Amino acid sequence: MKNNISGRKLPGIVTIGLGTLLLVVITFTLNSCNSIHKQRPNLIYVFADQWRAQATGYMGNQSVMTPNIDKLAKESINFTMAISNCPVCSPYRASLMTGQYPLTNGVFHNDKPLSNSAITIAEVYRDAGYNTAYIGKWHLNGRKKDESVGESRKRPVPKDRRQGFDFWKVHECTHDYNHSVYYDENNQKHIWDGYDAIAQTKEAIRYIKEHKNGKPFILFLSWGPPHNPYQTAPEKYKQIYKDKSKIILRPNVPEEFKEKALTDISGYYAHITALDECVGEIMEALKQNKLEKNTILVFTADHGDMLYSHGKVAKQKPWDESIRVPFLLRYPRITGKKGRKIDMPIGAPDIMPTLLGLSNIDIPETVEGTDYSDVIRGKQDMYNEAVLIMLPVPFGQWRYRNGGREYRGIRTRRYTYVEDLNGPWLLYDNQEDPYQMKNLVNEPDYAQLQGRLKKILTAKLKENKDDFLPGPKYMKIWGYQWDGNEAPDK
Repeated sequence: MKNNISGRKLPGIVTIGLGTLLLVVITFTLNSCNSIHKQRPNLIYVFADQWRAQATGYMGNQSVMTPNIDKLAKESINFTMAISNCPVCSPYRASLMTGQYPLTNGVFHNDKPLSNSAITIAEVYRDAGYNTAYIGKWHLNGRKKDESVGESRKRPVPKDRRQGFDFWKVHECTHDYNHSVYYDENNQKHIWDGYDAIAQTKEAIRYIKEHKNGKPFILFLSWGPPHNPYQTAPEKYKQIYKDKSKIILRPNVPEEFKEKALTDISGYYAHITALDECVGEIMEALKQNKLEKNTILVFTADHGDMLYSHGKVAKQKPWDESIRVPFLLRYPRITGKKGRKIDMPIGAPDIMPTLLGLSNIDIPETVEGTDYSDVIRGKQDMYNEAVLIMLPVPFGQWRYRNGGREYRGIRTRRYTYVEDLNGPWLLYDNQEDPYQMKNLVNEPDYAQLQGRLKKILTAKLKENKDDFLPGPKYMKIWGYQWDGNEAPDK
């Protein structure tokens, strides 16, 4: 006799057909997947080029207007000691993408290629079911042999060189902010409408609106400003800083550079205030689209800008104006909307594992940075004593002929200690000397402190298998060519 349970009713039992049962299972599975997706946060990672930590209102700068970022700081985890380990564009970006140090991923110099074999943050999120998007400056494609830097930066980035990002509105590198080219997913050439950071922000908001339902997403928005040229922000922002007498310079700007510093900083701040409005628009878009609670919003930069502190310009250098960057992380579902400061030093390789940890996604074994997501959650008593800072090869604006030098060092919460190839170079007590105007290196009264910091640096180098070789050796090991007269004299 056929046991046709699906064809007859039994007391106390609800019966359904096989087709209906299959539909229920499929629906349950899809709902479960959607539930997992909804539990996982979106990630919006906003970072500017060459924005130093000291150029924000919330860090105490009274000369610059950043009301939206100041508001974000009140609602965010504020890493007050966020460090750009190798403070220059491509090396930071490669560490951000891979969670590795520059001598591991090979990007220790601008315009060198991040390998296709690298396991990147976008690939990991995509494998976890995320949509992935990148808008703005890339600077990881590198250049071909015998190709000039200028030529390499004009080329579109091939699909296989996008490191896991699917949505794509990108230029390799440009600082022409008012006539800015970008390429889309099909490598079609376009020009951003007006000041590119504003247009890029509008595109990011459009992406947010179109992806607010369904799978979670990561969106990286990479602005070119406030990197020089400083005098190219829209006029209305430049007018805010027209009266340069209201700008307070850092005490470590030498007298002979003050006029030039005021001119450059007035334009630098104009860029910053324009970008601050963009941050406000992103915050409002998340609120209007009801994505605030379950979105990790990060605001940061790739490195800082000396702007004539110590009489120096640009980046690559080990002083705080170059290595310290803003880093705000807001994730209301985990941290609420009440701001909190964390003065523990963190570096660029720590960003990828920490974001993955917050997203409950497994961290690849290739990652060298540390997952500090439990510090953000407030669950674990972790403390990182020091961050490694480095410049394996000086180049460009700080090439050898301009006084550039290789260095390794550490930045702790209080101290900076740096060595060059000749030995100890810099030692600052940043608590007593916040503008780093008194170098204590090799001072007898600080010998014990210097010894302790040297021991920490030695351990960091050993941990990272860093032999601290001269720059030309690394160029040879990786088969990189020198740019023009950047090579040291033979």
